Amino acid sequence: MMTDAFGRFEGKTHILPIRVYYEDTDLSGLVYHANYLRYMERGRSEFFRAAGVTRLAQLEDPEPTAWTLRRVTLEYFRPARIDDLVEVHTKCVALSGARMTAEQSVRKGDDRLTQGEVEACVITLTGKPRRIPAHVRECLMPFLVETGT
Repeated sequence: MMTDAFGRFEGKTHILPIRVYYEDTDLSGLVYHANYLRYMERGRSEFFRAAGVTRLAQLEDPEPTAWTLRRVTLEYFRPARIDDLVEVHTKCVALSGARMTAEQSVRKGDDRLTQGEVEACVITLTGKPRRIPAHVRECLMPFLVETGT
């Protein structure tokens, strides 16, 4: 595992702390709704890094590939405010040929602020799906959470 990853694992869940800055908020001082997706993106990036996946885009390969989002669902429960310290919880709940599904939430203490599910997949730069590379799959498998669904 990488030692310079940001955040921590608790079991198979990666937890990334994020401070809410003025730039994250709208006129009311609440986090602008789209910024929760940015927080989740950071959470997934640090999840990958902490799991040992150092490059999400393979641009030097004969057929360059990158991760992209296929589907996102997001539900809002409570707002975060300027100066809050929140945590992005990320866990991998499905891994198939070309796709990874992550359940993510943004929390403040014991309060769940948002809950979402993100399906990411590997594609070529022309948009064709490709299998998750074997070395990436090997890094992610120890963190796959069995959901029973």
